[in-house]
Amino acid sequence: MKYLSFSQLRQKLGGRSRSSIYRDVKAGRLPAPIKFGQNLFWVEHEVDASLEEYRVMRREGK
Repeated sequence: MKYLSFSQLRQKLGGRSRSSIYRDVKAGRLPAPIKFGQNLFWVEHEVDASLEEYRVMRREGK
């Protein structure tokens, strides 16, 4: 299992802002992060699954 730091997640999402990422987490469009000590990490396969679900929904026009 690979974990993404905030900066890695941001890069994967094309440089989205911090507020946009946390808005997507709150809305359920991105998975919630896991806290290790003082740092937050996202499970990469969960992020990938969320992105794929979004792509499918866009293709289907939902």
